Amino acid sequence: MQIKNRQQLLVVVALTALGLFAADQLVFEPLVATWNARSKRIVSLRAQVAEGKALLQREQVIRGRWNQMERNTLTNDTSAAEQQLFGAIDGWRQDSHVVINGATPQWKHDADDYITYQCRLDASGSLPALSKFLYNVERDPRALRLDSVELSARDKDGQQLVLGLQISGLVLVTKAR
Repeated sequence: MQIKNRQQLLVVVALTALGLFAADQLVFEPLVATWNARSKRIVSLRAQVAEGKALLQREQVIRGRWNQMERNTLTNDTSAAEQQLFGAIDGWRQDSHVVINGATPQWKHDADDYITYQCRLDASGSLPALSKFLYNVERDPRALRLDSVELSARDKDGQQLVLGLQISGLVLVTKAR
């Protein structure tokens, strides 16, 4: 083989190697990256479809639970909502035999679709009576939440206790009740 043919062969091999490298960098690797991204997207979409099917199968249960929660919220009418909460407090008080020393209600407009009715309660009684009162608050089906609980003794023996509660009641603005 002559030197000129060898040089031409080396140039052709070098250009072929350079072309293959460029094809790898410009075509093959982007195609692999796109393929992998699409594969991940397909896996994600399949998971979303499976989750959607599961939600559709549980639709009646979920809607029933939401309707129950919605029924347990306080009414949109502010005075009626106050009556609902204070009626509940009176029922808890009568059942547990505690003394309500004070109540400080306050409306909070937290968002466009709901309002909270917060009430600070101060009650006194024995430990069993206050325990029963707290139990009644927690077991009430209304959309109420205990934000804070404070307990302190009024006598040095700890027989008379004072309970401070912060209760929030939920009012959904979007529904008409």
